[in-house]
Amino acid sequence: MNIDPKDLEILNQLQENSKLTNKQLSMKLNLSVTAVFERVKKLERSGIIKTYAAILDRKELGRELMVYSHVKLEKHSQKNISEFENQIKLLDEVHECYHVSGDYDYILKMTFSDMDEYREFMVKKLTTIPSIGSTHSIFVISEVKSEVGYKL
Repeated sequence: MNIDPKDLEILNQLQENSKLTNKQLSMKLNLSVTAVFERVKKLERSGIIKTYAAILDRKELGRELMVYSHVKLEKHSQKNISEFENQIKLLDEVHECYHVSGDYDYILKMTFSDMDEYREFMVKKLTTIPSIGSTHSIFVISEVKSEVGYKL
């Protein structure tokens, strides 16, 4: 799909505030409301705009502890990979999971209320997945930069 400068402006504006109305966007971008509506629909249909969401403050929700865990599978078989990925998708504590290159196979981003909750998760959930060979966790001290959008 061709993305022209006006589409890029729409995407940047919606990433900044997805609650903007088509009328507000039209005034910001000097386009008609109909043109904005059609462009947004085109961006949604193409899959460039996947969804709209509210960004929550994890600390306000009591999710103080952010942890990144490196996971190494014991064996790189299709069965182990599928089993691991299917199990990870069921764990609400895991917010992001990436299959990566390097010394580890996956990186997980997780949040917890405290160290006790993290320990409980590791002992009763994560390490019970049979295909896991080892894990290595890193605890976030402070967030320096955390953005969910892409500057276009």
